[in-house]
Amino acid sequence: MVSRIGVARCLAAAVLFGASAPAASVLAGDMPALVLAGLLYLGAAIAVTPAVVRHRPSVEALSAGWRPLAVAVLFGGALGPVLLVAGLARTSAATASLLLNFELVATILLAVTLFREHLGARLLGAAALVSTAGVILVWQPGVSYDTGGLLVVGACACWGLDNSVTSKIDQLSPEQITLTKGLVAGGANLILGLVLASTMQLHTGEVLAALVIGALGYGASITLWVKGARDLGAARGQVIFAAAPFIGAAVAWIVLGDAVTVAQLVAVPLAILGVGLSLRSAHEHGHTHEPIVHEHEHRHDDGHHTHTHSPPVTGRHTHRHEHEVLVHAHPHVPDLHHRHDHHDT
Repeated sequence: MVSRIGVARCLAAAVLFGASAPAASVLAGDMPALVLAGLLYLGAAIAVTPAVVRHRPSVEALSAGWRPLAVAVLFGGALGPVLLVAGLARTSAATASLLLNFELVATILLAVTLFREHLGARLLGAAALVSTAGVILVWQPGVSYDTGGLLVVGACACWGLDNSVTSKIDQLSPEQITLTKGLVAGGANLILGLVLASTMQLHTGEVLAALVIGALGYGASITLWVKGARDLGAARGQVIFAAAPFIGAAVAWIVLGDAVTVAQLVAVPLAILGVGLSLRSAHEHGHTHEPIVHEHEHRHDDGHHTHTHSPPVTGRHTHRHEHEVLVHAHPHVPDLHHRHDHHDT
């Protein structure tokens, strides 16, 4: 069945990221976009550093997890932002905003084709509703598509691949993943922004504000999304996380006093309906769990984790553990334990 804690974490990630957009917009007029993006990602890295120091990855975990992490960081932390910046320089803001909805579409397409996640009609319907709501939210008359638009689509494809790969990493902790992404994306964006900026004057207060916003809106948000996507799969996690722009709109209404538009009044209920539909997308059939050794947060009452501890451990906890062969049937989604094919279902 759909994990409630996974849903809660993806929603919390969306709330934090959605709230960070209007907060960051206050700083956007005072510093270049790339510099601000770099500081936000570095704030994310700083936020999770204490957790990574306390729980350093083992040699086995690094050996097994560095390749998929490198793919996620390369495409999501390096290529994605560069393509976005290149696209923004060649197309209008309205076009870019519209095309950024392609991240959800890219995640869905890659999840079902390359990573063989089982989606089902309900989840596809949920994704269609949220994507449509996103288009309505940012649509402006006169939008045209050009080379810049293709670059923005390329950035979304990179982030879709990042989402799919990241949700499958079960050897490294979400905090370790967030730290790596934050350092690479933050460093790359900051260096690129400093190189491209002709004149710039940064104030200590603005830098600290950007780091704090990044710690919450990126550091905590990415960590929560990774944890939630491990329980839900990349596609379901991204459908829920795609509520972020609508949460940002609500924050802008309430906190910043922005005017409510007709498009927003139409888009927000559609997005809520889409997220609600995604919560009813589990399926059931007989399936086999192959032997596996990995590390992730779990508890001992869900049918998959029956190992013992000395002394006994209760509640959710994290450690490296081994699964033996298991054959059973129960409602499930494509979480870390259900990556099987669906040839006949």
